[in-house]
Amino acid sequence: MAKDRKPATGNGRPAGKRAPAGKGGRTRPAANVVAPQRPWGLIAAAVAVVVFAAAVITYAVIQVNRSKEDEVQSIDEIDGVQTFDYAAGQEHVTTEVDYTESPPVGGPHDGNWADCTGTVYDVDIRHENAVHGLEHGAVWITYNPDRVSDGDIAKLADLVEGENGRMLSPYAGLDSPISLQSWNHQLKVDSADDIRIEQFADFLTFRAGEFPEPGASCENPAFAADPLTEADSSTPIGPSDMPTAPTPSADPTETSAP
Repeated sequence: MAKDRKPATGNGRPAGKRAPAGKGGRTRPAANVVAPQRPWGLIAAAVAVVVFAAAVITYAVIQVNRSKEDEVQSIDEIDGVQTFDYAAGQEHVTTEVDYTESPPVGGPHDGNWADCTGTVYDVDIRHENAVHGLEHGAVWITYNPDRVSDGDIAKLADLVEGENGRMLSPYAGLDSPISLQSWNHQLKVDSADDIRIEQFADFLTFRAGEFPEPGASCENPAFAADPLTEADSSTPIGPSDMPTAPTPSADPTETSAP
């Protein structure tokens, strides 16, 4: 009798027979192993942003510190400033005043003030009117036209124009190239590049406690349009005000002998 044969499978092999290793049959494909990629481009961009921001902040801090180096907290910090003692209560006069200081820094003055709203004059304005502007808290910058250049005048004008509480004018016979005045204060310098000019102007323009009439106006457009000069007599021009009430220090005090 013929031997029983195991039924053949669909691949021609007897049932139960495995395909020889490596031949035929299905095998799993080899897995592709991909190494994780670091986002170097993003990291570099982030580092660049941080470095740039740090540079900007550092620059800003340096600039602020430099600007503060020139700031003053007391008039004593500005070398060369002279201080005087004109008390509130100076009278209004229509006559010419023989001032002790030149340019003057206080004392009797005209009832009309020179406009001091950042005004740049090209004439030697009448001194009695200018002193009234000082009484209102203005800084008056003067220069000897024979001892400064046009460029120097332009630098001074840049410090005055558009700044309420300041005025600039030539001053005939000035004994220094440039002189700055506020009520009871004066500073004379040789150069328009002197840092003390800006320090004086910044510190004393409308400086509380340093002038007799806080809150008084510097506006006198009529005077700005047609200023009185040092050669002119007193002429009513623009607004006026009442003299400030004298302070106790305005009059000399007497002490009794013990």
